[in-house]
Amino acid sequence: MDRPSDPARDIPFPLVPVASDPHLPVEADVVVIGGGIAGVAACYFLSKKGHRVALVEKGRIGAEQSGRNWGWVRQQNRDERELPLAKWALECWAGLSAEIGADLGFRREGLVYVTDKPADLARWEKWVAMARDHQVHSRMLGAVEANAMAPGGQGRWIGGVHSPSDGRAEPTMAAPALAEAARRLGATIHQDCAARGMETQAGAVSAVVTERGRIRTARVLCAAGAWTSLFCRWHGIDFPQSGVRSTAFATTPGPAVIEGGLSTPGVTLRRRLDGGYTVAIRNRGRIDVTPQGLRYARQFLPMLRDRWSESISVGIGRSFFSGPEALARWSLDTVSPFERTRVLNPAPDAPTIRAALEALGQVFPALKGLVVAQQWGGWIDSTPDAVAAIGPVPGLPGFFVSSGFSGHGFGVGPAAGRLAADLVAGDAPILDPRPLRFTRFAEGDTGAPAAM
Repeated sequence: MDRPSDPARDIPFPLVPVASDPHLPVEADVVVIGGGIAGVAACYFLSKKGHRVALVEKGRIGAEQSGRNWGWVRQQNRDERELPLAKWALECWAGLSAEIGADLGFRREGLVYVTDKPADLARWEKWVAMARDHQVHSRMLGAVEANAMAPGGQGRWIGGVHSPSDGRAEPTMAAPALAEAARRLGATIHQDCAARGMETQAGAVSAVVTERGRIRTARVLCAAGAWTSLFCRWHGIDFPQSGVRSTAFATTPGPAVIEGGLSTPGVTLRRRLDGGYTVAIRNRGRIDVTPQGLRYARQFLPMLRDRWSESISVGIGRSFFSGPEALARWSLDTVSPFERTRVLNPAPDAPTIRAALEALGQVFPALKGLVVAQQWGGWIDSTPDAVAAIGPVPGLPGFFVSSGFSGHGFGVGPAAGRLAADLVAGDAPILDPRPLRFTRFAEGDTGAPAAM
């Protein structure tokens, strides 16, 4: 017999808890599916516009990728189509804590990339030139500056790029704080409450059926992260997604060698409010072979060819048979895959943690000896062009998607939420949504992946 996993047990880091509302509403203006940063931000901005919103989350607010990311809030190295969203988000982050009366951990301390690879410098130089047209003024670093910012490279860094206006925030605090802010504006929050599917009437959305009951609504926003494609597919809608397993960890408190974020070829780190560091390795991950991955393999081949490296491994594991990319059948009155996996909790990769700890001590000798306080795996849901889809889904009036953020979702979360709220409400959007439209995958208009 299938037994739902325990959300509290499956969260390997100190996520700020959010209380659930006791009663599911019979009706709502909008139902938001998914309690990550994109979903809660949309819930907040829709509530701010005066709409009655119910947010349903199969597990806990912020428990999946929105709580497991690096915490970078960046414009640097964004795809040009995503850059307006990143710019809007950065300014939003700067004032959001005061607006909602809660600390999101946002600090505008700058971000730095350094490298020993000429190809990296060439990509970054091209990006910096493009970004000037968007009034983003990152600057290239010479070898002297790069080695000063990451001294343990022993002179190997040939250069880098610095974005002084970028920042960082705390993933374990941000989504919960926005959910509570939305509740104060009238939204209801329902955790451990999976959306099994939608009902339609006259070809349009008429209700969302959850494991706890039915909510009548004419508008639904699916911001379900890695689970979005599976939810869409049950309704006969194609949304190409592929997941990459990642690993990160938090250290015990250590000296303040950097206040923002730094990425080198061997390690990436971000200062935390608790005095420790969130640590990972750039572009290190694993792609699992899954039924969904095979379904969309042709669409992802160009990106894989562009980004393939020895840091990406391929394997077959439990995700072939369970989770967001497995084959699944269910009905609205039976247990769904969303209930069987309350929190998607991939195991962290021990060799990655060991390699990152060693590199951390080399780049900053003062941090040598720090130990791991928490460690976790993540599941980065990506689209074929590594850019999110935000907007209406053709063929099903009332259904909208905000998903496929490809590891970039936390930083742009507030802007993604506002843009989705504008589109769902039928208001003038904060920026041109066409580059992020859902239909571009079917149209073949996916452009080239962003420089990283």
